[in-house]
Amino acid sequence: MKRILLFLATNLAIMLVLGITASLLGVDRYLTAKGLNLGALLVFAGLMGFGGAFISLWLSKPIAKWTTGARVIEQPANATERWLVDTVADQARKAGIPTPEVAIYEGAPNAFATGATKNASLVAVSTGLLTSMTHDEVEAVLAHEVAHVANGDMVTLTLIQGVVNTFVIFLARVVAYAVDQFLRRDGEERGPGLAFTITSVVCDLLFGLVASIIVAWFSRKREYRADRGAAQIMGTPRPMIAALQRLGGIDHADLPKNLAASGIAGGGVLALFSSHPSCEDRIAALRHA
Repeated sequence: MKRILLFLATNLAIMLVLGITASLLGVDRYLTAKGLNLGALLVFAGLMGFGGAFISLWLSKPIAKWTTGARVIEQPANATERWLVDTVADQARKAGIPTPEVAIYEGAPNAFATGATKNASLVAVSTGLLTSMTHDEVEAVLAHEVAHVANGDMVTLTLIQGVVNTFVIFLARVVAYAVDQFLRRDGEERGPGLAFTITSVVCDLLFGLVASIIVAWFSRKREYRADRGAAQIMGTPRPMIAALQRLGGIDHADLPKNLAASGIAGGGVLALFSSHPSCEDRIAALRHA
């Protein structure tokens, strides 16, 4: 689950920083100087919302490498690394995309793919996954991640995040303006006060969490599609089913929260915020595909 939670956390942090910076620069005062200018606010929200999402996308690969300690295989040092590089290259050719970078990181069984474009993608697997699965199962996991790249899931996710960011920023400032006006004393200077700034930051956080439910819903849908893509690359769904059965039965540790939605192993206690369906649901979908 690494990639998406990393993307979501990075996006939320960027949105908060951009929002606070805009307030310090007086943008909020401009938007509310003569009453709330909804047209200008919508334009501002769109620029901030999509800007934050695309900055998150641009940073996704370097942050993923940094948070996991993933080591890109430049020159294979052993047979396993050579097999990984060759397997991903072959799968990328079948999927019709440039070969992604291939990396290994220390950790419990998991894997992820990330990158801003199909031409600059990364597929990473953990040492735990390599030691706990057969070659066919690891190959299926790699095919799943390659399918994510081929499907352009990160770009699609960015566009969805940009839309929800826009509404978060817009609604947060509408609510902040209403609260600020309610608390304003008669005769007080027009323009946003402290109540506006505090309320907008709080609403950015709260509405951002609600927006994460929408993004998580899309993330769950894309997992089914990537599973089907892996089956197509492999020529059969059996290795993917076997990999999911093993993932569902082993004690895999979660990826860092900011990357959790990118990993092969997913699920979670809070279903609405879970970036992955359960392994059981994914297996059932593959068997009925």
